[in-house]
Amino acid sequence: MIGRIRGILASKQPPWLLVDVNGVGYELEAPMSTIYNLPELGREVTLLTHYAAKEDSVSLYGFISQGERELFRSVQKVSGIGAKIALAILSGVSVDEFSRLVQAGDITAITRIPGIGKKTAERIVVELRDRVSDIGAGVALGLAGSSAGSDPKSEAVAALQQLGYKPAEASRMAQKVADDGDDAETIIRKALKSALKT
Repeated sequence: MIGRIRGILASKQPPWLLVDVNGVGYELEAPMSTIYNLPELGREVTLLTHYAAKEDSVSLYGFISQGERELFRSVQKVSGIGAKIALAILSGVSVDEFSRLVQAGDITAITRIPGIGKKTAERIVVELRDRVSDIGAGVALGLAGSSAGSDPKSEAVAALQQLGYKPAEASRMAQKVADDGDDAETIIRKALKSALKT
C-alpha cells in the first residue's frame, strides 16, 4: 500500500497529477481542494495517498491534508458513493464546510454537488452526521503556488467535466465566472463556489 509520496510535480492537468519520485512517475487523481494548494511545476510536493485496487484497475489518489483523505475515505462508506463522487465533494466544498453541511442536515446544498441526488444526500447526512465532526482539515503538506495554462477557460471546462458536470453546463459555469487574467484553478474555484450558491 502507498500511503504518501514525495517528489517533483511534473504535470498538473486537473484532476490528474504526475509526480516524479526518483525517476518513476506516479499518476494520481486529486480533488480541486488539493490542486489549488500545489506548488508550481518542477517544485517538490508531498501528498498523502489512497491506493485503490479493483478487479480491472488500480488507482492512486492524492491529498494535500489528512482531513481531505479522511473525508474521501469516509464518504465512500456511504452506499452509492464511489471515488468519483468523493472527489467531486472535495472539489466543491472544503472539509470544514462539508462537515458543517452534514451536521446541519443541509440536503439542498449537498445535492448541488455533481452526482449527488436527494436520496444520496439524505444517506450522507444520516450515516456521517456523527462521524464527520472527527474529520479535521489537517495540515496541508504541499507548497502554495500555481501554474499558468495555455487556455485557462478550456482547462477549467475540461476539469469541470471530469468532476461530473455535462459539457454544456461546465462551459456555462466557466463562462459565467471567468475574468481576464484568471488561471484555470481560479476559474474552477469560482465556478464550483457559484454552483453551490445557486
